[in-house]
Amino acid sequence: MQDIIIIPTFNERKNIPELIKEIFSILPSIRGLVVDDNSPDGTAEEVSILQKRFPNVSLLWRAKKEGLGPAYIAAFEKALEEKNIRSIIMMDADFSHHPKYIPDMLNALRSHDVIIGSRYARGGGTEGWEWYRRLLSWCGNWYFRFITRAPIRDCTGGFNCIRLEALRRVDLKKISAFKGYAFIFALKFYLWKSGSSFLEIPIVFKNRTQGKSKISNRIIQEGIMTPWRFL
Repeated sequence: MQDIIIIPTFNERKNIPELIKEIFSILPSIRGLVVDDNSPDGTAEEVSILQKRFPNVSLLWRAKKEGLGPAYIAAFEKALEEKNIRSIIMMDADFSHHPKYIPDMLNALRSHDVIIGSRYARGGGTEGWEWYRRLLSWCGNWYFRFITRAPIRDCTGGFNCIRLEALRRVDLKKISAFKGYAFIFALKFYLWKSGSSFLEIPIVFKNRTQGKSKISNRIIQEGIMTPWRFL
């Protein structure tokens, strides 16, 4: 059985080579799937070059930018078609999620269905964030837990490892409408409601050093409304 890392990208050409190299230096036999939404900076072309050195990397190219949610849905559907996948790992392309945590996440699958690389588990945290972003993140997680009663500390974090059998219990159509980071809220909520067991392991989230953040006012507004759609 194999594990596959899914990395959605949009204008991540500066980050993706070093990330891929780091991943395979830690986990030489892992599989990688880069989902690129037609990045104008040539991210897909860079991945094609990397495939010559790292044959376990696949590229899923999409014709237009539709958001984080649709990119992950496309990758999930591809993974679900295969019979030899044990788990999928979700991570960002900008090194805010360091690959060094992945072995511990995979080991934790022995006892749980969903492993969250958590900023809010004991020992976790963030580096390089302004005070207002820390406040926004903390309030967002409290808000989601308060409304949904989901027992998850890091509801909004995008560094997650999920057993494929747990993902199969989720109706992807229910979360296909979520475009931005609200998709991550929705995915965790429906995994929890389907009976999946969760474990949060501490990570230190580091702010990106290359490229621009994808967070926008529209994404924040979508996040505010999302929990109420589950009631």
